Amino acid sequence: MNKTATLLLLCTTLFAQQKGTFTDMRDGKIYKTTKIGKQIWMAENLNYEMKGSKCYDNEPVNCQIYGRLYDWNMAIKACPKGWHLPTEANFKALMETVNKSPKFLKAASGWNDFKESEEPGNGIDIYGFSALPGGSGWSDGNFYDGGREGYWWHASSHGGVAFYLHIKNNDEYTLNSGNSKNSSFYSVRCIQN
Repeated sequence: MNKTATLLLLCTTLFAQQKGTFTDMRDGKIYKTTKIGKQIWMAENLNYEMKGSKCYDNEPVNCQIYGRLYDWNMAIKACPKGWHLPTEANFKALMETVNKSPKFLKAASGWNDFKESEEPGNGIDIYGFSALPGGSGWSDGNFYDGGREGYWWHASSHGGVAFYLHIKNNDEYTLNSGNSKNSSFYSVRCIQN
């Protein structure tokens, strides 16, 4: 993309952004929000404590940074009233709005560099989505990829498999990777009804 096109995209995005906040009445937590295209998203991962949800590495400070990790059955019920777990179509619309470029959604800090190619892991977050690499947890107590990769459940499933958006520190993403509903723990990013 040339400099003029990049500048135009940045200016258009900045003027089009509508940022706000939302208070989760269940626990009083205040979340930042951002409008991207026609959708209003929480601009941080959900951190609502449900029985069985986890902090990365079982460290409470990681819940403050990355939000909590949920299995899919929890994730379907985790969003507060007026919000829901995004559908595959919601995530597709999000990625189309940002020209399929995760760097526009990734937080400007908090991502580890991609060592294999020495590319920076951080994004430029021009939409205010502030995606952070919360990693994943497993029912066996292990955790993986914190600081390098982010996984966000979406509402689609087939049998015992549920699907998610996956963003890596080297800016690659996949939308329909699938994993076990009960043994995988990923982040939740709620979207307004």
